[in-house]
Amino acid sequence: MLKHFLLFLLTLSVAQAFSTVKTSPRAALVRLSETTDAAAADSSSSITPPAVTSPNDIVACRIQVQGAAQGGYFRAHVKNEAGRFRKLIGTMSPPSEDPKAPAEIYVEGKRRSVEGFVRWCKKGDVGLNQRAIVLDVSYDELPTGMYDDFYVKTK
Repeated sequence: MLKHFLLFLLTLSVAQAFSTVKTSPRAALVRLSETTDAAAADSSSSITPPAVTSPNDIVACRIQVQGAAQGGYFRAHVKNEAGRFRKLIGTMSPPSEDPKAPAEIYVEGKRRSVEGFVRWCKKGDVGLNQRAIVLDVSYDELPTGMYDDFYVKTK
């Protein structure tokens, strides 16, 4: 409801800013920013709106997985799920000699795809009677942009 009200105020102020005949576009934008700042100050004093997140925002996520995560079968499925089906970029930590060691998956992509990939990881059923457990999920502030595909190193 608050979003709709702020959107209404914004459209109203845009209409008022451009309705005057002898107003330059720069002056109209200055007036527009002043009215939206005032509207935001009025609305923030009573209710603080939650951070608006779009499903198309680019986010980065680190996922710690334990279980059958060191084998090639799990790694191949992670590569298919992240790289092929969800169009995510990133990497998975190299395989460890210890089968109980956790593996780390780093992915970047659209918020909707990353959250779907996290849900897929939490499902844990990889197939062939193998299970993986998600230990930790953390979202980074900014994606690094270091990758152009999803990379997995197998033994």
